[in-house]
Amino acid sequence: MKAAPFAYHRPGTVADAVSLLGELGDDAKILAGGQSLVPMLAMRLTHFEHLVDISRVEELRNIELRDGAVWIGAGTPHALVGMDDEVAESVPLLTLSTPHIGHFQIRTRGTLGGAIAHADPAAEYAAVALALDAEIEATSARGTRRIPAADFFTGLWETALSSDEILTAVAFPVWSGRCGFSVQEFARRHGDFAIAGATLAVQLDDDDTVARCGIGLLGMGSTPERAHPAESAVVGKRVGDISAEEVGRLAVSALDDIPADLQGTAAYRAKVCAAMVARAWTEATTSALETRSAVHA
Repeated sequence: MKAAPFAYHRPGTVADAVSLLGELGDDAKILAGGQSLVPMLAMRLTHFEHLVDISRVEELRNIELRDGAVWIGAGTPHALVGMDDEVAESVPLLTLSTPHIGHFQIRTRGTLGGAIAHADPAAEYAAVALALDAEIEATSARGTRRIPAADFFTGLWETALSSDEILTAVAFPVWSGRCGFSVQEFARRHGDFAIAGATLAVQLDDDDTVARCGIGLLGMGSTPERAHPAESAVVGKRVGDISAEEVGRLAVSALDDIPADLQGTAAYRAKVCAAMVARAWTEATTSALETRSAVHA
């Protein structure tokens, strides 16, 4: 199929882009990498009178460490995020997540900001943003504001962005000290959307007690989810006293809108997700424990 007719705009700056959005209102849609939007337009699952293409806005392509966070411009392609040394050092969850995103062609064209703004419940970067308490920078002609990731995803493919706002950057906090990270997901084939998955970060004190933990879940609701019950249960406990299987069970215990489709029933998804969380917990805590071993070697 072909997309319905639309007017195409290609601004050169963020200022020009937000000016256009202010003029065009709800009839306009931002086009970044287009890896999600273009297929939806082609299948006529959605339609907009105007597309505002920001893929050539160079000020949106950057990676910067400042104020204890890695700031990534919304127009930065997945591939650049995945190969950046600063990202690998400071936000390993992003580096670990990137290979799970589609295929290399998609990672070359798709952008970090586009993936998060699309708000797919199975999106890896969205789950990372939740797990790490990232902040999303939104810009309009009225100015710039920051939105906590916990408040950003409001429904299926819906976010807290206003119609005249552009997602311009995401700030991912840097976790330091004895930390471990893991991304685990299950899909029918590599490159498919995850049936279920988890992004997990854990920080340990010197006595192997869990100081903090963040767990983002993929494919388990109408929005990306965070496993608050599991996080609360492990904080303050020694790693050796925690069962990975129990962490997995708690991670899905409070979910009440697990989707059921051709990929599997809600019960099946819950079982798979619990297993992915358990694997992620084991890998992340093992890595954090080895950090101490390396320091004292």
